[in-house]
Amino acid sequence: MRVRVFYHDKCFDGTCSAALFTRFHRERVAPGASYEYHGLVHRAGALFDENEFTGDENAIVDFKYSPSPRVTWWFDHHLSAFLTPQDHAHFLACQQDPVCSAHKFFDPTYTSCTSFLAHIASTRYGFSTEPVAELVRWADIVDGARYQSPQAAVEMAAPAMKLTLIIESTQDPAFIPRLIPLLTQMPLEEILKQPFVAPLLPPLLERHRAAIELIRSRAEDKNGTIFFDITDHPLEGFNKFIPYYLHPEATYSIGLSKSSFRTKVAVGSNPWTKADPARMLNLAQICERYGGGGHARVGAISFPPDKEEQARAAAREIVAELRAHDPLA
Repeated sequence: MRVRVFYHDKCFDGTCSAALFTRFHRERVAPGASYEYHGLVHRAGALFDENEFTGDENAIVDFKYSPSPRVTWWFDHHLSAFLTPQDHAHFLACQQDPVCSAHKFFDPTYTSCTSFLAHIASTRYGFSTEPVAELVRWADIVDGARYQSPQAAVEMAAPAMKLTLIIESTQDPAFIPRLIPLLTQMPLEEILKQPFVAPLLPPLLERHRAAIELIRSRAEDKNGTIFFDITDHPLEGFNKFIPYYLHPEATYSIGLSKSSFRTKVAVGSNPWTKADPARMLNLAQICERYGGGGHARVGAISFPPDKEEQARAAAREIVAELRAHDPLA
């Protein structure tokens, strides 16, 4: 059996989800299967190419729903999991079918897709999660921003943080597919020592330090909301906790950035905020107005690279809305 696994690219949780799905599927579903990996990114326009669903089975993890009949497995935990009401209706209809409902799963209450997938694999299929406990724990920490402090999130001491930096920054399309099988086979610290991984880290740490200084020079904290525009310094990614590392009293941040394939509006909230959660706005719902999505506490909107002014206008509107609703005021 040939299985194609589609995962949220340049994302620690997406990568871990692909690794966990592979081990689960190999152990509990198809021991002799072969696996191929294909990263998916949020961008303006179509997110899926039907012609790429060429496996005997096709799985999507940590990414939006596709109603394609060629998709045989799906796991996601994002509030904005469905592109359209029709897609949501398709999924709900699937849940009435015993075969379909045994292969497609959604629960936005889980911190990470990796922990959600681990729960389903263990409770529905008898998969042992003990050998992958470290991976599941760190997926929850990284995707749920469960760091002890901004320093822990930004200063890159833990192996998982170093690996997250590499995953989010790599431009080599072969790197993450090569990495995925290792994530359930060895400790994260050992993965960092692998010859195809170790040389990548020093220049990325230097770039990370440069990003901190760039955001420091651009970030404006007003009424509990940080805004910065770094579109004139194209980056393929940056640590989303830098704004709170620099402005720990802020509640929200909006970052406008540009990469090779999109102009991005990143909208987040401070995981260490003292604000009452009941008074905070749902960022996924805000991002959905502009075609984006995410979670209640973090979201993003992707625009085409040539739609920078459209992205900037959306960012300004969101900044104004958040600054008018400072939950600490």
